[in-house]
Amino acid sequence: MARKKKINAEAEYVEAPIAEQPITETLEKNYMPYAMSVIISRAIPEIDGLKPSHRKLLYTMYKMGLLGGKMTKSANIVGQTMKLNPHGDSAIYETMVRLTRGNEALLHPLVESQGNFGKQYSRDMAYAASRYTEVRLEPICEELFGDINKNTVKFVDNYDGEMQEPTLLPAAFPNILVNPNTGIAVGMASNICSFNLREVCEAAIACMKNPNADLLDIMPAPDFPLGAKLIYSKEEMRQIYKTGRGSFRLRAKYSYDKANNCVEITEIPYTTTCEAIIGKIMELIKANKLREISDARDETGLNGFKITLDLKRGIDPDALMLKLYKMTPLEDSFACNFNILINNRPVVLGVNGILNEWIAFRMDCVRNSIRFDIDKKSKQLHLLNGLKKILLDIDKAISIIRHTDREEEVIPNLMEGFGIDEVQAEYIAEIKLRNLNKEYILKRTSEIEKLIEELANLNDILGDDKKVKKLIADRLRKIAKKYGQERKTELISGEQLEVYKEEVSVDDYPLTVFFTRENYFKKVPQLSLRSTTSAHKLKEDDEIIQTIETTNVSDVLFFSNKSVVYKMKLYDIPDSKVGLIGEYLPNLLGIEADERILYTVVTTDYSGMMLFTFENGKCAKVGVKNYETKTNRKKLVGAYSDKSPIVDIRMITEDTRLAILADNNKLLCVDTEKIPLKATKSTQGIQVMTLGKKGAKVCRVSYENEYSLVNPKYYSTKNIPAAGKILKKEDTQVSLTD
Repeated sequence: MARKKKINAEAEYVEAPIAEQPITETLEKNYMPYAMSVIISRAIPEIDGLKPSHRKLLYTMYKMGLLGGKMTKSANIVGQTMKLNPHGDSAIYETMVRLTRGNEALLHPLVESQGNFGKQYSRDMAYAASRYTEVRLEPICEELFGDINKNTVKFVDNYDGEMQEPTLLPAAFPNILVNPNTGIAVGMASNICSFNLREVCEAAIACMKNPNADLLDIMPAPDFPLGAKLIYSKEEMRQIYKTGRGSFRLRAKYSYDKANNCVEITEIPYTTTCEAIIGKIMELIKANKLREISDARDETGLNGFKITLDLKRGIDPDALMLKLYKMTPLEDSFACNFNILINNRPVVLGVNGILNEWIAFRMDCVRNSIRFDIDKKSKQLHLLNGLKKILLDIDKAISIIRHTDREEEVIPNLMEGFGIDEVQAEYIAEIKLRNLNKEYILKRTSEIEKLIEELANLNDILGDDKKVKKLIADRLRKIAKKYGQERKTELISGEQLEVYKEEVSVDDYPLTVFFTRENYFKKVPQLSLRSTTSAHKLKEDDEIIQTIETTNVSDVLFFSNKSVVYKMKLYDIPDSKVGLIGEYLPNLLGIEADERILYTVVTTDYSGMMLFTFENGKCAKVGVKNYETKTNRKKLVGAYSDKSPIVDIRMITEDTRLAILADNNKLLCVDTEKIPLKATKSTQGIQVMTLGKKGAKVCRVSYENEYSLVNPKYYSTKNIPAAGKILKKEDTQVSLTD
């Protein structure tokens, strides 16, 4: 390929080649580095429970002396963090907001806060600007940074090489499971729920004893900062613990205020917000689907979270809440995806797997800390051994230093005089003159035995995994005792849970529905129908084509000419009267401009069969059960085959006899028993009436007994398909246009 390139004002062109590159190579060079950067350096948490942005922020605060220090402006921290995190200040501050106590997003907040930091449970409550708020590290961060200066974790250069930052924090407890974490990367995501700190510490200790320990008895389920109730299924939870994937449901907690006739919701699922809940409730009230509530408002204040629902007189609050759990986010699900980075590789792990990885990581941190202490104490012991040697002759040491002519010869002369190395000689030479006395030297050298004992103990621990694990376990017990708190999320059994049944709270009464050719639909209670003597009000040239007796809790299915069925609950359609024109279905269902409803089915149990007859002479028989759905879907496409124009739709409860009329004046009477029942809605069925090659088509279908045929057997056939018979003169009352 080539393109033309303009090189001067006279529009002179030269051919410039365009290099071709395979799409796979382009993706590999341009897209994959970006995708891996998002996965590794941004969105997925690591074994210390932190994403890089969290870690950079917390480490900056630690270096600023904010662990135990006084509070400082958030803007100050944001500015300092930009030395490690080159993103904008708003992104850094937003990261900090979620870690604060004021935001209430974490079970154990990592940042102590003062000021408005918004709320996890509020979508619209904005946090204050960074110049107005103050923060410092929470005391629990001491367990994240403990021994970080002992080479416990690896440090790397920051983006400009001016500073160093840790790749991980040496977390002394499994923070990865204690605080919730969510991240969306490229092609993958992570969603980790939080667990109770005490339970996690006990579970980690159990995993150190047995990597495959059954943890459900120790930590039965997640625990969330917003509390609420967790609908508990041991098998579902076991699956989550094993695979790291699965979901469970959370329900809001409420109480009934009898004096004010209102429901007070004080705890909601972690995955929703008060605005989403109130918005959905108001939407249902406007749609006339929630008549029990007169008002819903957010009354969150200094005493904590609260949504208040004012009830109408005589409403059962428990029954109402069951309905709200079904219809609003007051009951919501949490989808678990325990995807974490292990050695820069994303891995989905179960709870045991995460704890075992954390134990391995923590053991490395403890070993590195012990090696650091061994190295430091060994150096100190080495110096003291040199100091011990001059104890034999302090005067000699003073004489060597005093009688050495040149400064640079002091160290070599001490080394030669006492048989010590350069490091020891340097240490002795730096001792102040006032300390060159026997008491000082004896006091210092008395530490030698203690150091030897400590080094032996440290080396013993370093070489024994059981002793390293014991150190970790002891630290976990202290952390659990110091920072542990009672569970906030209550567990309730899913097996004995009462579930809302929609029909129970709906008034059920007998009624009759009327469907007209011009697509009007009337739902008239039997009481109203019996008490009126007036005729039906219809549009000019309109007529009723279906009349069905049923009850208010039935489902109604509307079949359109676009091979679509629309589903509604009959009680969602307003009651009408004989003297009213009824509901216009295109407006009620929101169908397309050129779409019309052809047939309606009213059912409570989806029993019976649907018969579809097409212009090409084919008939399809489908069970009404095929249109039953577990979810409340209002539109089902592919309700019947669209390969040939539809002529007739009808529902039958048992097999019957049909009379099929074609526009070539032929009539065929057939028993529907001969038409097999098909499993799919969009089936074309089977050929029932053969129409020849002259372009004939089926134009009308009726029940056989609707015609006064002199001899119905004449038009019948033993086998299908069949062509039918030409109408006899005595049967000419069968019209093609009826």
